[in-house]
Amino acid sequence: MNRIKALLTSSFARFLLVGLFNTLVGLSASFAFFNLLHLNYWISTFAGNTLGAIVSYTLNRTFTFRSNVSVGSSWWKFAVVILSCYGVSYGLSWLLAEAASSVMPSVRTDWLHNAAILIGNGLYTIGNYLGHKYFTFRTHGMDNPRAS
Repeated sequence: MNRIKALLTSSFARFLLVGLFNTLVGLSASFAFFNLLHLNYWISTFAGNTLGAIVSYTLNRTFTFRSNVSVGSSWWKFAVVILSCYGVSYGLSWLLAEAASSVMPSVRTDWLHNAAILIGNGLYTIGNYLGHKYFTFRTHGMDNPRAS
């Protein structure tokens, strides 16, 4: 019972909760920009995802990792982690789908790419968590006991 309670109150559980919330904010904003403001697809999705990233940064800094690291020294690390995780995760999963396509030519390519998106998303989530915990919001010289 204590292990379940510890897992549910851990920084990883808070990270997943923040991820759900910032996805909701970013997606809602993208749809609002596209459908209500009639902005084009790229501007709508970029602006929506930017809002989601701002929400993610703020909540992960204050709620998930309870970091005292300054905004000036952490915002660019946050951006580096997000962009790196995006490139590595979705690049690897795309390569995996391409390799699977050559080994299993009878499987539809769109199924393999859908599986790649799912795998890439899992890698992206785990990579972001580790990157933000140990790079973006890390407090040097002392562990933050509140962030466990």
